Amino acid sequence: MKRYLSAFFVVGSIGMLSLCAQAAIPASTSGEQPAAKKATKKPAVKKTAAPAVIEEDEKEPDVAGTAVIDYQCELGNKLTVFQNNDDDRHIALKWGKRLHRMDRVDTTTGANRFENHHYGLVWIGIPAKAMLLDSIHGHQLANECKTAAQSEPKTTQLPTPTIATKG
Repeated sequence: MKRYLSAFFVVGSIGMLSLCAQAAIPASTSGEQPAAKKATKKPAVKKTAAPAVIEEDEKEPDVAGTAVIDYQCELGNKLTVFQNNDDDRHIALKWGKRLHRMDRVDTTTGANRFENHHYGLVWIGIPAKAMLLDSIHGHQLANECKTAAQSEPKTTQLPTPTIATKG
C-alpha cells in the first residue's frame, strides 16, 4: 500500500512540474522564437510644482465667541482651549505661539479625545486632568494639565465620631 501511495505522489509531482514548465514557456505553433520587444524611450515628463494647498488642519481657527479654558500643566507648561458651545466636534487649542484646530475622535472610555493629524497633536481630557501628546514623535508635550477648578483641593467632611457612653 505504501508503494502505491509513494508512486502516486511521485507521478503527481512530475505532472505538476511539467504543467508548470509548460506554462512558463510560451506556446508557438510555428516553432519560431517570439520577436524581441523594441525598446521605446518614453518622453520625459516635466514635473510642475503643485499649488500650495492649505489643509483644514493648517488654518488657524476663528475663536470669536468661544468659551476660553486655561490649563496649568506640570513643568510650568500652559495651554488654552477654545470651545464653541454649538460645536462639540471641534476645539481650538493654543499651544506655544500657535492655535491648532482639533477634531473629536470617539472613544469607548468616555474621555474627550481631540486630534490634529497634520501636526500630530492629541489632546485627551478626563475629569481629573488632561494631557497633550505628540503622536508623530511619540512623547508627551504636557501632562497633569488642570483648570483652576480641577486644581482646587477637594474637601470632604467626615462624619464626626460619636463616643458611646456606658450608662
